[in-house]
Amino acid sequence: MADVRNPAADIQNPDLLRLLPEMDLRGGLAPASVEEKRTAYRAAVSRSGQPEPVESATDRTVPGPAGDIPVRIYRPKVNGRDLPVVLYVHGGGFVSGDLDTHDPLCRMLANHVSAMVVAVNYRRAPEHPYPAAAQDCFAVLNWLAANANSIGGDRERLAVAGDSAGGNLAAVIALMARDNRLSLKAQVLIYPMLDATLSSPSLVENAFMPPFTLVDCVHSWQLYLPRDVDRRSPCVSPLQAQDLTGLAPALILTAEFDILADEGRAYANRLEQAGVSVEREDYPGMLHGFFQWGGVVAEGRAAMNRVVQHLQQRL
Repeated sequence: MADVRNPAADIQNPDLLRLLPEMDLRGGLAPASVEEKRTAYRAAVSRSGQPEPVESATDRTVPGPAGDIPVRIYRPKVNGRDLPVVLYVHGGGFVSGDLDTHDPLCRMLANHVSAMVVAVNYRRAPEHPYPAAAQDCFAVLNWLAANANSIGGDRERLAVAGDSAGGNLAAVIALMARDNRLSLKAQVLIYPMLDATLSSPSLVENAFMPPFTLVDCVHSWQLYLPRDVDRRSPCVSPLQAQDLTGLAPALILTAEFDILADEGRAYANRLEQAGVSVEREDYPGMLHGFFQWGGVVAEGRAAMNRVVQHLQQRL
């Protein structure tokens, strides 16, 4: 059986140590309502740093399977039309997160990639369980494939990106895009949730590592998935997909002290075995969520630079 890490003893990074007092070190055992989780997630957005100015950040809706889907379209401070387009899918365990929690990240991506970034405010659990979120995200991707030119983007240069649960949804819609012959130039998966069967050793090794513990992860899947859903379905658990051939080139970021670390590593391995171009970066000493903490954690800024570099090359 794998050794279980102790957060107070194993975290050495000085930037993270300064954040620990803000996190629950009890392993997620204290119950919290859905609204409390959403409030706490919104409160942490200050860790991303000051939002960068962009040319425009426009809220609108696009048609979806259950009504209009809110999106926010970021146009970078560059001249010209026909910019590449990145669909960004926010994290939050399928329950939390929204357009505002990831606003600073999307602004940075738009400016530094020189791309239009479209953030999707998909329906969240438990009010809207699976497959609502995936359906919404794919509907927005389909809309962009048909209409990106109408908002100044290039529908021939599309990419998807997402963190945590958003990484799951980005991987899922990359699979759906392949199956529907929709071309993607890249998929960026940032410490993604990829396996609802909860089979990876890092789930035990990092079970009590904040801010996303094993208890939190189990609870997120329970809220997202109806009881009769097959947890091995590729649209739930991309890591369990039988066929990964023909997928978009991938960048996968993992964090050493993350319960999801092994899922990301295993998916990278399986993509490579399927002949998919894969780049991977593991961040030693980092926790789940660090990508959003670039305002206070140096590795968060480094990870953003890595994502920017990858998208610039692919788009």
